[in-house]
Amino acid sequence: MSDTKTPIRTFLLEHPRLTGALLTTALVVSQVGTVAAGNGGATT
Repeated sequence: MSDTKTPIRTFLLEHPRLTGALLTTALVVSQVGTVAAGNGGATT
């Protein structure tokens, strides 16, 4: 991997709380998907 910093990487390094919020959101979304799949995808 190169050492060049992309604008996204630079932004996330400057905003660590936002990075944590994004990771938490990704975790919650993945868990919701797992629950929906285990439930047969029923939403009622």
